[in-house]
Amino acid sequence: MKHSTTLTILSAIATLLIAAGCNCGMTPQDKLTVNDKKINKIIAQMTLEEKVEMLHSKTNMSSEGVPRLGIQDIKYTDGPFGIREENGDGFRSLGWTLDSATYFPTGSALAATWSREMAYKNGWAMGKEGRLRGKDIILGPAINIQRLPVGGRTYEYLSEDPVLAARLSVEYTKGSQDAGTAVCLKHYALNNQETNRGSVDVIADERTMREIYLKPFEAAVKEAGAMCIMPAYNKVNGYYCSENAHLNNEILRDEWGFKGMTVSDWGGTHSTMGAALGGLCVQMTGDNYFGQALIDSVRNGALDEAVVDAKVREILRLRFAIEPVPEDVANTIMTSQPETQKIAYEIAQKSIVLLKNETGNLPIAKDVKKIAVIGQNAVLTTAAGGIGAGVKTLYEISPLEGIQARAAEAGVEVVYAPGYKNYQMRMWGRGPAVANPLVANSTDEPADPTLLAEAVALAKEADMVIFFGGTNKSIETEGSDRKNIDLPNGQNEVIKALYEANPNVATVLISGGPTDLRFLEPYSPAIVQGWWNGLEGGTALAEVLFGDIAPSGKLPFTFPNKLEDSPAYALGVFPGKSVGEDLFTLRYRLDATGYTPEQIQEYIANLPKPVSEYKEGIFVGYRWFETKEVPVMYAFGHGLSYVDFEYGALKCKKSKKNIKVSFTVKNLGDMEADEVTQLYVKRIGSAVERPLKELEAFDRVTLKGGETKEVTLEFPISELAHWDNETNEWVLEHGKIEILVGSSSDDIRQTIATEI
Repeated sequence: MKHSTTLTILSAIATLLIAAGCNCGMTPQDKLTVNDKKINKIIAQMTLEEKVEMLHSKTNMSSEGVPRLGIQDIKYTDGPFGIREENGDGFRSLGWTLDSATYFPTGSALAATWSREMAYKNGWAMGKEGRLRGKDIILGPAINIQRLPVGGRTYEYLSEDPVLAARLSVEYTKGSQDAGTAVCLKHYALNNQETNRGSVDVIADERTMREIYLKPFEAAVKEAGAMCIMPAYNKVNGYYCSENAHLNNEILRDEWGFKGMTVSDWGGTHSTMGAALGGLCVQMTGDNYFGQALIDSVRNGALDEAVVDAKVREILRLRFAIEPVPEDVANTIMTSQPETQKIAYEIAQKSIVLLKNETGNLPIAKDVKKIAVIGQNAVLTTAAGGIGAGVKTLYEISPLEGIQARAAEAGVEVVYAPGYKNYQMRMWGRGPAVANPLVANSTDEPADPTLLAEAVALAKEADMVIFFGGTNKSIETEGSDRKNIDLPNGQNEVIKALYEANPNVATVLISGGPTDLRFLEPYSPAIVQGWWNGLEGGTALAEVLFGDIAPSGKLPFTFPNKLEDSPAYALGVFPGKSVGEDLFTLRYRLDATGYTPEQIQEYIANLPKPVSEYKEGIFVGYRWFETKEVPVMYAFGHGLSYVDFEYGALKCKKSKKNIKVSFTVKNLGDMEADEVTQLYVKRIGSAVERPLKELEAFDRVTLKGGETKEVTLEFPISELAHWDNETNEWVLEHGKIEILVGSSSDDIRQTIATEI
């Protein structure tokens, strides 16, 4: 009650200031309160039943407005890498003709651009297409930290580093909301595994949460004015996220000043009173908790109606901030448009990472006249598949199609062989095995002798071999984590045989997350990380391979030498024991599970209560590997180019609030290329346990051949504070720091020391 009253008073003050023409001291969140006077009048006219009707789903992808008062429904759409096709119960397609959307590069690919500009454009384009479809809220971006190399949603998430994830999240949020569609940041918070995600209790100390896992959410809320938040499926320190008052009320609303609405993940609400008092606004989907049960709780005095009013107020703030699209305007033209397709293409161009180019196999030499493309990942599409959000894309250019088109321009012959079987999940593990010579029924099936012999024969006759390996949407998918990061279905055997037949080999990895490259690496002089890269991914990849553009992506996460080196595995805190089927699948794919709704309710209620302890604390990703001196295959921030870059000496300038570091970067080559400059900070003699170094700033710079530019990287001194678990506050430790600038976390070019 005290919390609701305080918010109302603050909102009233903000409204009065705006009415008087004063924007003094207003935050991006305060802009949501400009209609509070009008909203309060509306709430005063509503019945309790009308209020509660707004607090749960109306359809699979909407929640109720106030029809009597002319307030439109709120319409949601899945993201974050494409507006999902229109669907009904069980997420079945409705078969519309104008809902084909642009398939954008997935989260890890966007993060590999290390580009604020691309993140903004991505968000803007998603927001633009959301408007064409009549949507108010995009369920994205997905901004959880990539804690586990095997994470099923690694491809959706942005980075293992909170600063990189935060900077991109801010721009994506600004872009989408500038285009007129609200974002719904997800999944708040600490949703870093799919294993037992519907019941697992994440145990993490406050410093770990604040410094690592909450930072992207905080930045997008405070700096970009994110209007909606989705609590995650999991528990955090004993409470489901949908009813976690510490996360939703104390941190999100009280500390960060969030003024928007929260909506549960689909099926992620677990109680009436807990969710009502724990900060949830909308139950998706169903009304078993936020329906009659909520009305009864108010009627019998268990819950103050002011709590309901506060939720309605937050929903209406978003409703007034996002203009409804009239029914006769929405869905009247194709969702995917040339303007947004071009943005997807630009992101793909900048995301491709050259991991290795030992003998200069790339770009493809002018004397190469015949290329053997080997591997099914050269032809598989990635816009849809697996469990969870996908995109009904208007088109998708595969890697093979991109290479064929570019090779035709150069008069180069391209031949193709599948090379290996491709694993495809059966419907949630059910149904008969598939009788198809190109389909494997598990990821462990060895190389097929017939397919291997065909591939080797083509390799022997070609001037160059491009091997496409990696994973697919059946292996990396929402609802489950990978068992390992091995290359599946005998890919290691295939690359060895190809190299022995023709050592002029380049490997392109098509995946959303890291893979184990210990076996492949010696047999591939050149290695490229190609991602799930959107509808123009094949075009962009071909341009990099043929040298039309220089590769410029940087890894947003570490490639470990082996899975067991990563922190959660090294400490024995993951995977633990899986306790049952995925919550989302159980609730929404009755056709796949074969269970009745009653059986599902009983099943969920009786699930064991697994625990995931974040014993590594703040030592996530490169922080762990560098501090513990564990060698890696490819470091965080790594990415080569077709040119070399020279870094000049650093100049450091401090103010009371910020540190600016300036230096020159020179392109030593003769072609235009982008370099991503990265700034890390190392504490000298700190009394607090810290990683060896931490990313604090970065910038992408475009340089013509031979060109030199001055670069300035800036970051707030407050970012160097640590969270003190004893005093429960941010503390800035004074002392000496070393500023390190370079091309990756393990390629530092210049350093300078200063005091804070």
